[in-house]
Amino acid sequence: MHLKSIVTGVLLAVGAFAAAIGGAEAAAKCGASTGQAASGEPIVIGGIVSIVGPADFSSSGKAAAAYFKCLNANGGINGRPVEYMLEDDGWNPEQASQVAAKLIKDKGAVALVGNMSFIDCGANQGIYEAEDIMVVAGVGVPRDCFFQKNYAPTNAGPRVSNTKALIDLYNSYPGEIKKVVCFAPNIPNVGEWSCNGAIEWIKSNGGDGMTIAFDPGSMDATSLVLQAMAFEPDVISVSTPKEIAVPIFAAAEEQDLADKVHWMGPASLYNPDFPTAIGDYWNGKVTVDMEMNAADAGTPDMDNWLAVMDEHGSSSDPRDTFSQAGYLAARVTAETLMKLDPAKIDRPTVTAALRGVTRFESDIFCKPWYIGDAPRHNANNSGPVAMVKDGKLVAKPGCIDAEDPELADVHEYEKKIGIRQ
Repeated sequence: MHLKSIVTGVLLAVGAFAAAIGGAEAAAKCGASTGQAASGEPIVIGGIVSIVGPADFSSSGKAAAAYFKCLNANGGINGRPVEYMLEDDGWNPEQASQVAAKLIKDKGAVALVGNMSFIDCGANQGIYEAEDIMVVAGVGVPRDCFFQKNYAPTNAGPRVSNTKALIDLYNSYPGEIKKVVCFAPNIPNVGEWSCNGAIEWIKSNGGDGMTIAFDPGSMDATSLVLQAMAFEPDVISVSTPKEIAVPIFAAAEEQDLADKVHWMGPASLYNPDFPTAIGDYWNGKVTVDMEMNAADAGTPDMDNWLAVMDEHGSSSDPRDTFSQAGYLAARVTAETLMKLDPAKIDRPTVTAALRGVTRFESDIFCKPWYIGDAPRHNANNSGPVAMVKDGKLVAKPGCIDAEDPELADVHEYEKKIGIRQ
């Protein structure tokens, strides 16, 4: 399935924001911001990421680690420091199960925070549910990450991302969007699933759509484009990492298709280098989804995330959307635990408290994020989109609500807890 090329592309497609945004000038604020180091009995929190293997897929875990360092330097959890233990699953399901057991059974972690892995969600659902431990993940990618009671990612996921981009196009060009083609790499529980939300949405609105899944290791971009055009689409979504998308856009340019079809992509294309890579031909012609608000927005939480990374992370740690996700996962966990009696913090109390999170607000999100007591979690389902314009990705005003039919149960739960009307 050539997972190495897929994952490396995902990382490159968001990691370039480290160079596009600067550091923050204000001092980092975490927890009670006491300026005094915590010195009580440590609270063990774990995290699982993928490091050794096809690529280093650990940005959200590094951001969570930076936040917990900041927290410990500012009083911790009411005096108790967090001992954050970040483990590598090595891109291996067996190793993922081993490190989960180590964190949960051997180290007594009260929660897992900042997880970021293609492997973890599927390999460890059983132990998470059996031990009733909550995972406040940074980044979920496969479908498994969004269909568990004990796994709550702060990111949106590729399916929601594609659906939002299509809805924006549909609303921006009334009456023009009726047929959609979506390109996706043939990774189980990622490829076709990432396209199906957009396809189902357009069908529910009287249109039609199809997914073209392909092996990225033997991709013929021109053939893909011609296959898509045979369907006579109004929209083509390139649901791939950046470096896989670029040759597809080059092949489409050779066919002079920028004005014949609307083009879009999920957040994997939200990369400051993407407009330059595809060239001036595509100026104003490509819509790209954003899972969270712009990294250079200059808002209080955005600046605090950067300050945390600058003061408590490493200069080599990415400042990307995955990092934003890990920062948020750590922060919501810390703020939840600070409401508890520090002498009575254990796994059951933490699990109950995290399931009680029904309205966490941040200017990094478009709407309140939550965990709740739902059977699955996909709370980040509203966000902005950007347009390729003058060599940049320019965020459009407002937030798009993902009306993916698969989110019907999520939306009903949001009504129950007062997030949705």
